This record gives sequence, C-alpha cells and structure tokens, in this order.
Amino acid sequence: MTRTDKYAGLEQLGQKAEIPAHPEDAVLERVENTQTGAAYCVRFTVPEFTSLCPMTGQPDFAHLVIDYVPGPWLVESKSLKLFMFAFRSHGAFHEDCTVAIARRLVDFLAPEWLRIGGYWYPRGGIPIDVFYQTGPAPEGVWIPDQGVPGYRGRG
Repeated sequence: MTRTDKYAGLEQLGQKAEIPAHPEDAVLERVENTQTGAAYCVRFTVPEFTSLCPMTGQPDFAHLVIDYVPGPWLVESKSLKLFMFAFRSHGAFHEDCTVAIARRLVDFLAPEWLRIGGYWYPRGGIPIDVFYQTGPAPEGVWIPDQGVPGYRGRG
C-alpha cells in the first residue's frame, strides 16, 4: 500500500477545514495503526480547551490530557483538534464535556485503553477535575503521570 493509498480517506488533513458548530457535527478521522503489537501510549494535551456553561453561557476553561493505548486505529490529530474546537460554542457541564470526549474516542477508535483527565479552571471559586478511564492500564505499557498539579490558588 502506498502512502497516498493509506491516507486517501482523510478529508481534513492538508485542507482548509471549518470549525464545526457543535461537537456532534465534528468529523473525527482515523488512520491504521501500523504498530499493532507494540506496547505504547499516545498522549494528546489540550491546554486551552474551552466550552460554555450551559446555564450562563460564560466560558469555561480546562487543561485536558488524553492518553490511549491504540488498538487498530490512531486518531488523526487535525480532526481531533477540530473536534475540540467545536466545544467552544457548546454548552455543557465539565463532567459532560470530559466524559463525552472520552466516549466518542473510545467508540471511534476501539483503543486497548483510554483515560482522560479534565483539569478545569475555577469559576465561582471551585475548580472541578474530571477523570475517566476505560479500565486498568494494560500490563507492560509505560503510562506516565499526567503531570498536571491540582489547583492550589494562592496557597
């Protein structure tokens, strides 16, 4: 299979792509994992994730860390970026955003394992951190700490 054939189905990479109006409208794309059988973890860090409070419409900000051990597929990063951008106009609570992202990726990629840490910045004086994972991490795969300190304020 040539490089062109392998990536022929990708419609966003290398093209101008509009930011979807809603996460449901976002088109995730994937490529074959050519390293199946290798024990490895992929990490995406989204330090400037934004969504809207569903009650007030005010912006909410988070630092997301997504770790996954691939199965047959890898997520194409530009499509993931556009999916994340789609939350900028989406009203949902922190828990809903974090878990919805994880579930969409799990349904789409069928990874061996996935976890997400949603480290939300305080609004109203209360930071909310949301964590989700599909189960125990696979044996023999190095899964580093997410490296995001808990919120300390001035203390």
